[in-house]
Amino acid sequence: MIARLRPIALLIGRVVLGVVFIAHGWQKFSTQGMDATAEGFESLGIPAPTLSAYFTVAAELVGGAMLIVGALLPLVGLALTFVMLGAMYFVHPLDGAFFSREGGYEYVLLLAAVSIAIGFSGGGALALDSLWFKDKDKNDQPEEHPAPAESPA
Repeated sequence: MIARLRPIALLIGRVVLGVVFIAHGWQKFSTQGMDATAEGFESLGIPAPTLSAYFTVAAELVGGAMLIVGALLPLVGLALTFVMLGAMYFVHPLDGAFFSREGGYEYVLLLAAVSIAIGFSGGGALALDSLWFKDKDKNDQPEEHPAPAESPA
């Protein structure tokens, strides 16, 4: 029973996580604007703030969309985890509070963990990766050769 529900659970998790990242990326891109986002990154001491802002927004928007369709999940999981670990280091430091309502790193830690977990899960039902890599996995399997018959000595 659990094995049959696992692909559906991964699909739901993948889509919800994708929506969350798209919402955050869209907020930085559209609501705040890229100039304000870069200025905010600079005030937080994030290196190369303009480049970092564009990378973060691209990772959140494109990565969120890729999560929803289930494409390139290991790469997307790594990119989003990298962004969340950066947020944890620069915005929500470990020496501060844990809980999000206190400005802590709880939420970004959760997003990083779920990103990497889903990124390397195979994606579940309706993931494009499962279509692409299913055929590749079949081609990677060694061919089975029957053992040679033993000859009497």
